Amino acid sequence: MNRIAHDTPGESNPLRALTLDVLRRRTSMKWRTYPPDVLPLWVAEMDVPLAEPVVRAVGDALALGDTGYPFGTAYAEALAAFAEKRWGWDGLAVERTAIVPDVMLGVVEMLKLVGGPGDPVVVNTPVYPPFFQFVEHMDRPVLQAPLGADHRIDLDVLEETFRQAVAGGRRAAHLLCSPQNPTGTVHTAAELAAVAALADRYGVRVVADEIHAPLTAAGVDFVPYLSVPGGEHGLSLMSASKAWNLAGLKAALAIAGPAAAADLARMPEEAGHGASHIGVIAHTAALRDATGWLDALIAGLDDNRRLLADLLVAQLPGLAHRPGQATYLAWIDCRGLGLDGDPAEVFLERGRVALNSGIPFGEGGAGHVRLNLAASPEVIEEAVRRMAAAVHP
Repeated sequence: MNRIAHDTPGESNPLRALTLDVLRRRTSMKWRTYPPDVLPLWVAEMDVPLAEPVVRAVGDALALGDTGYPFGTAYAEALAAFAEKRWGWDGLAVERTAIVPDVMLGVVEMLKLVGGPGDPVVVNTPVYPPFFQFVEHMDRPVLQAPLGADHRIDLDVLEETFRQAVAGGRRAAHLLCSPQNPTGTVHTAAELAAVAALADRYGVRVVADEIHAPLTAAGVDFVPYLSVPGGEHGLSLMSASKAWNLAGLKAALAIAGPAAAADLARMPEEAGHGASHIGVIAHTAALRDATGWLDALIAGLDDNRRLLADLLVAQLPGLAHRPGQATYLAWIDCRGLGLDGDPAEVFLERGRVALNSGIPFGEGGAGHVRLNLAASPEVIEEAVRRMAAAVHP
């Protein structure tokens, strides 16, 4: 599965397009949670203008008054074509998809299909905090199977956690984050096949959150979970929201492997009613017409990963950081700094930089921060300068 080269050569880096003055006019969570003197590099919003094909599609719909309820399979068709071209995967069958409002609400519905209250859900920590919040709100215990020191799935730990999860004849699910948030790890085909084999051995159903799938670094291949041997029993959630900065335009797709089609068919129709028609139009346009913009973004993110790594070595050598293979998030180990308390609080209070605390990410998160790389190089340089000043006043 190999990445296709730029569809639209010459597109400019969208991370360099907007100034801080312009960005601070935004009213979303990223720009309104903290005072204006704080650099916000935390929540998963990107400092980019929207891709022109998305703006055009949404503008045309608004001009037409096309603001009713979503209908049809255009979104699924666009994702299937994108998956075949980008990942070499032709197994995304439109008839085995369903629109859901967003990935996490889709995860909730998929977990309802494969289990019930009290059934454990296994996650690989550190992991996206809503995995805990949504699952526990469903009255299901979360069992943590920590990643290894290399940020990859530890199959021995995962097997032992599966064994605990199904003890006493319980049903269990594995909520898989692929690519992994916050570490940026991209699971290989062999790793995913091993997960599928363990899931089959222990009767665990896999639900894969693949929202960051389009955002792999240059030279790194994303492998859809449903494409590996054994993955046919799995369920996946995908969306264009992260890769094209469309979180405020709600729409995602639930996708079933061939052996899970009957499960998806049991999802009640009303589970998809929260999706936005304008969101579906925007996501479809992104996948179908804005891949050149995406490639320019990925090139900019690759540059930012290298920039951040160099800056941390030069200005904060006590940190441990392994650049991720995907997402626009950086996972930084601050334990070597010897700080008193949560490093995210130190960087906010002393440096006026907002990062995500690692604590809510579960086991392996304490002493870490997550930094959002989807900003201009100048903002990243200023953020690291402030972080260093916070540690070495």
